[in-house]
Amino acid sequence: MAAKLKKCMMLCCTRNPVKEEMTKETCEEAIVALQKLLSACFYGSEKSELKAVAAAKVRQLTAELVGARQNVAVKSVSDPVERIRAGFDHFKKVKYQKDHALYSKLAVGQSPKFLVFACSDSRVCPSHILNFQPGEAFVVRNIANMVPPFDKTKYSGVGAAIEYAVLHLKVENVLVIGHSCCGGIKGLMSIPSDGTTKSDFIEDWVKICKSARVRVETEYKNLSLEEQCSQLEKEAVNVSLGNLLSYPFVREAVVKKTLLLKGAHYDFVKGSFELWDLDSTLSPSIAFRL
Repeated sequence: MAAKLKKCMMLCCTRNPVKEEMTKETCEEAIVALQKLLSACFYGSEKSELKAVAAAKVRQLTAELVGARQNVAVKSVSDPVERIRAGFDHFKKVKYQKDHALYSKLAVGQSPKFLVFACSDSRVCPSHILNFQPGEAFVVRNIANMVPPFDKTKYSGVGAAIEYAVLHLKVENVLVIGHSCCGGIKGLMSIPSDGTTKSDFIEDWVKICKSARVRVETEYKNLSLEEQCSQLEKEAVNVSLGNLLSYPFVREAVVKKTLLLKGAHYDFVKGSFELWDLDSTLSPSIAFRL
């Protein structure tokens, strides 16, 4: 048994797995292997001094492997290519391969029930917030989650998305989600009254909801700028809901009651989600609090 233990020690000492290029998975595998190796070496051994040496060596190598695993994680964040690769590998192993039936069905076609307008803000991914699964929501994301009025030339990109979702995918719900601390809304609130702009695109885009700003400035003029922005985040959603009705096919579907329009507001500071109908006031009909 002593000979076996010495052989195990030689294997541990001659091969330093940290020096090799490792993924998180190989790090995990190496740690487990070392632990099994230690158990095998200890089994039936009466050499306590060798046990202590072996245990110390395995602890050292395990610590190094843990460090390597952490380095892999850091590299995944700092290296964009590695981050993308690691992200897809995780998706494929954790989701795609475990729900092959769903993805096989989606390969044939899609039939989402929701058309969702959400902000491009990295903190407010609608699929993450509402746990939409692949195939459930057709999503349009832009600055401040705005829906422009019907215009075949100026806003044809958004118009194409709405047309495809309503006429071809036959979605049953359109959801416009505003959110807390929205930079686009703050930008709208900060545009000088003389109409001058400092950007090529942003200010012209957020002016889509300038009527919401007028209402907030009139009805909430005694509030601070921050409080006015909070009100504007919701008022802008209502303007977007109204703009949706300027699309003939949307209006027709709403009249026929085959399409519902809803507004929402996600507050990631308070951990709350408010939902209201097209014809409601800012007081939500349903409120979720995390």
